[in-house]
Amino acid sequence: QSHLVESGGGSVQPGGSVRLSCTASGFSLSAYATGWFRQVPGKEREGISCIDKRGDKTNYLDSEKGRFTISRDNAKNTVYLQMNSLNAEDTGVYFCAVHLTLDSSCSKSSVDYNAWGQGTQVTVSS
Repeated sequence: QSHLVESGGGSVQPGGSVRLSCTASGFSLSAYATGWFRQVPGKEREGISCIDKRGDKTNYLDSEKGRFTISRDNAKNTVYLQMNSLNAEDTGVYFCAVHLTLDSSCSKSSVDYNAWGQGTQVTVSS
């Protein structure tokens, strides 16, 4: 059974850093595209970054370019999102998602992903 678990969220002060982890069981993340999404109350889930099965990375938000980095450790079957220079606007629930299909590819849209973790809360506040 396919399963994704996020971890690493919590409370952090403005300017701080957090590394989120997304660990899969039941399948190999290196065979699919994995995306990170953020959701805040009253807004749609927005795509942040994606790493495809070749390891190519795409950033979707101008506000996070240069601050957020997606990576993957195939041995640990885990995808990471390193977030630096955090500010209050980065607060939200962060989800990882996988495009679990044969022709898996990165997408900014949440509807293109069919496997989701439970989410992890990141709160940036002084």
